[in-house]
Amino acid sequence: VQLQASGGGLVQAGGSLRLSCAGSGRTFSNNVMGWFRQAPGKEREFVAGINYSGGRTSYADSVKGRFTISRDNTKNTVSLQMNSLKPVDTAVYYCAADAHRMYLINFEPDEYDYWGQGTLVTVSS
Repeated sequence: VQLQASGGGLVQAGGSLRLSCAGSGRTFSNNVMGWFRQAPGKEREFVAGINYSGGRTSYADSVKGRFTISRDNTKNTVSLQMNSLKPVDTAVYYCAADAHRMYLINFEPDEYDYWGQGTLVTVSS
């Protein structure tokens, strides 16, 4: 079972990036999926989450109105569209799956069971 994140890179402040995460080895269509990030010297933090159907989403206050999470269960993928990027958004971004929940989006990394390898997003000023 694997989650593979991609789409990171270097972008100027105000720019956009789209991260993608593809699942393999099992379907995640019945699970909450999330994106987290970890900046150097900081703890991993919740960025966005989406319930099994895509009908409910949740965002960290710091990214509300700028980031959009979505999923395509036919492709076993989840994406994060990031607009109006700021230097403070610089971090390694991880996708994750909660194998135990369909509806409740948990903010704690420890509640997620499967993790992608991370993709680096660097926003220059």
